[in-house]
Amino acid sequence: MNNTLKTTLIAFSIPTIYAVILRLLFGIENWEDMFGVMTLTFLFLLPTIVGTLTVYLSSTENAKKSSYKFFAPWIPIFLFLIITIILAIEGWACWLMILPLFLFAASIGGFIGGYLKSNKRNDKLNISILFLLPFIISPLESLIETIPGTYKAYTYIDINAPAEEIWDNVTSVKEISEEEDKGYLSNFLGFPRPVKAELDFEGVGAFREAIFTNGLVFNETVTEYIDGEKMVFTIRANTYDIPSTTLDEHILIGGDYFDVLNGTYELEELGNGIHRLHLYSHFKMKTTFNFYAGWWGKWIMKDIQNNILKIEKERSETK
Repeated sequence: MNNTLKTTLIAFSIPTIYAVILRLLFGIENWEDMFGVMTLTFLFLLPTIVGTLTVYLSSTENAKKSSYKFFAPWIPIFLFLIITIILAIEGWACWLMILPLFLFAASIGGFIGGYLKSNKRNDKLNISILFLLPFIISPLESLIETIPGTYKAYTYIDINAPAEEIWDNVTSVKEISEEEDKGYLSNFLGFPRPVKAELDFEGVGAFREAIFTNGLVFNETVTEYIDGEKMVFTIRANTYDIPSTTLDEHILIGGDYFDVLNGTYELEELGNGIHRLHLYSHFKMKTTFNFYAGWWGKWIMKDIQNNILKIEKERSETK
């Protein structure tokens, strides 16, 4: 094996192995939950270290190239992705959300690695500290209490149909066929698709069961009701009753990090037989990086809500 090939294999394999080992350690469910995957340390520091190691372990010639420092760290990140999916350590839906962060942080690490490569003073000490950094910072991060952030996902649709017809489709949604389901993002991420929703009576205290595929059920209780105008309801997911394979634990609705709190339907008359149906929900994120997780949460919730609104519009206008 020539030196160039050997250097390349080392530059890509060691950061990949390091990432896999760290993922296994951070995913341990006992040992006082170890450090946790849903942390800034794992999501930002890990890929930065991977990028730094990749360039630092590369040849001096490559480490001087800006394009190499930016893109080369992506290779062990993608190898890490493939390994964790094959071994079922991580779900691809979760990877889709964190991949932009990983690639960006890895590129930053690449430039750090280039700097360390050109400045070899205390290089062994620098690399040793780099390897141990997650184990130093993560316990400190765990001392910071995660503050739940509450977010609102608002959607609406205009419907050319009588208010009574629209409201009937709001309170109880009859079985939804696969052809009617247009939740593109949620389907792409592998979320269960909506099946039906049934309200036992119309009024405050009514119980509504929103059923999705794969055993996911949302138990909803009406807290405010104005017939034909407004319905507010609390939402509780049957998190502990659904199979563990239904959703990735990190994006599980009703899980440790993501939970839907309530929903509201409002029907507004616009004139000329047109009504605007508003649907918004409040959901909670509990991570140390809510600024990023909340953005994804809104995108997912809006996709789910828009899907339901389109179904209600089509059914109201075609009957």
